[in-house]
Amino acid sequence: MKPKGALHTHYILIVFVICFNLMLPGRIFADNAPVLVNIKLANTRDDLLTYFTVENAFTPKLETAMQTGILTSFTYYVSLYKTTSNLFDKKIADIQISSSVKYNSLTKEFAVTRPWKDEKPATTASFEEAKAWMTEVDNLKVIPLDRLVKGDKYQIRIKAELEKVTLPLSLHHVFFFVSLWDFGTDWYVINFTY
Repeated sequence: MKPKGALHTHYILIVFVICFNLMLPGRIFADNAPVLVNIKLANTRDDLLTYFTVENAFTPKLETAMQTGILTSFTYYVSLYKTTSNLFDKKIADIQISSSVKYNSLTKEFAVTRPWKDEKPATTASFEEAKAWMTEVDNLKVIPLDRLVKGDKYQIRIKAELEKVTLPLSLHHVFFFVSLWDFGTDWYVINFTY
């Protein structure tokens, strides 16, 4: 038989674990939570570039909404810090970009806007191609290389979110869309020395 104090500690630990699990976001336990993959850093002669892809960004509800013509936008956050030995890193670049997709039922095409690639939207009749364009970021300029110091340490942080949108009044009462706009990845961090 366990001593009374050990039993009490055991119950407190169980209650703590249950409460902790209830506080965590549900997407941590979801198998198909959105994640960033294929994160790469590269450079041209003049600039530091980043590449990455979002996987599991499209739920069936989101796909249905997109195919009905609701404007959908993903926002990408990229921050670059110069890391130091103390607690405070210095932010030297902060980028926020959005890609958006809108289906035109008359032309039966998706128009995808990716401001880091081109000013005008790219169009496609393929839903799969439109989704790929929305979730792939390539050749994104982070900072000119002349702002980095050889031998110094840096950290890049990247995150993706689905923008919250205002639905048309006729859709505000449809429960189907309530959980539609709940999307976001964790922050992804890469440390590197220039």
